[in-house]
Amino acid sequence: MGLGAGIGHNGGPTLESGGAWRRIAWKKAREELLPTLPIEVVRLRVNRAKELGLPYKTYASFRAATGHDLVGFLFSSNALRLDRGAEGAARLGRIEAISADRVAVVLPPLRPEAVARLTGIDAAHRAPTLSMTWRETREAIKAMARAQGHKSGQFVLVGETALEEDWAYTGQTAGFLAGDRFFEMAV
Repeated sequence: MGLGAGIGHNGGPTLESGGAWRRIAWKKAREELLPTLPIEVVRLRVNRAKELGLPYKTYASFRAATGHDLVGFLFSSNALRLDRGAEGAARLGRIEAISADRVAVVLPPLRPEAVARLTGIDAAHRAPTLSMTWRETREAIKAMARAQGHKSGQFVLVGETALEEDWAYTGQTAGFLAGDRFFEMAV
């Protein structure tokens, strides 16, 4: 064991010889692992990000994390702010403009049947409850994606609370975006 890795190490540069060469070799190996995409593929992905209403960097990070293209969003009724009149209407207008599956995850006292009829919503499902186990929560989120004909890893969950963020990871979605962040993104 060299001097750079033992107890009390402060994370500074290694004192062992060859450190600079290892950094160069690591950088080169990492660059060789990263794919070089043809410009046509990059253009298609940039256009897809725009269709989804996401900045390319955000879209690319979800795609890289899952290996799947995104097909839609699971919007919690909290993120949609359906109980706030004009603000909710503005958020529905924003999602109406995206080309993706737009699924509402509805929390009480709202009812999925009523939310499903709103402009910009393709489907609505009852949100997982606090009494559900993690397994039941995972299955509920996956069932929402299956109802649209896709896998949960092809959806991003847009929510407001830590519990909703837990749904995203428990349900094995592509990831989570806070509602304020999603609705304020400039594409």
